[in-house]
Amino acid sequence: MLNIDNLHAYYGKSHILHGVSFQVQAGEIVALLGRNGSGRSTTAKAIMGLVECAGRVDWKGQNILGRKAFEIAHAGIGYVPENRDIFPKLTVHQNLLLGQKGSGQGSRWTFEDMYQMFPRLRERQHTEAGVLSGGEQQMLTLCRTLMGDPDLIIIDEPTEGLAPKIVELVGQYLQLLKQKGVSVLLIEQKLTIAMNISDRALVMGHGSIVFEGTPDQLRADNYIRKEWLEV
Repeated sequence: MLNIDNLHAYYGKSHILHGVSFQVQAGEIVALLGRNGSGRSTTAKAIMGLVECAGRVDWKGQNILGRKAFEIAHAGIGYVPENRDIFPKLTVHQNLLLGQKGSGQGSRWTFEDMYQMFPRLRERQHTEAGVLSGGEQQMLTLCRTLMGDPDLIIIDEPTEGLAPKIVELVGQYLQLLKQKGVSVLLIEQKLTIAMNISDRALVMGHGSIVFEGTPDQLRADNYIRKEWLEV
């Protein structure tokens, strides 16, 4: 479904990604792991057309490198950035409404789906998003992206700063996406959630992929974990 081949990315003269290659298949959860500064978030931004890059980003057989972010989103890739980017003066329901493409008819997700998944959002649907807690804003950002009915969703650090119970809820949410046929590229630092729900794990270091395999293979590879993941 998504095929990244020899991807290089730059911020001005700084060369951040160095020939990154990997795939995400239909209905698969792939965890992209690594320390801060390893290039994980830049990879997400490169896929979404938000940074200068070279190489190939094939989506459903077509190279989307060089397209604008809104064109990539309309092609079926959803993106949940680390900073959440909610609209603070709009209500929860209005934020969800903005996530829809067109009329929303034919989408596999409805407002009711979102409110059933996260009942707290139903309780606060008429509340301005800017006064929500961090966990509630994370729920809202995830749901707003889903309202666009993506086939692949890229989620950058969804559990950062969240209470353990909310982290567990996010993990359940991501597994529900898989059940509904949505592929997930999960950028995460918390190894526990990533290893528990992912089909495959990628580890980045210094802008390159240094490991690719199953969570069990990563658990068994002490060198990779100590060299590239553990603090």
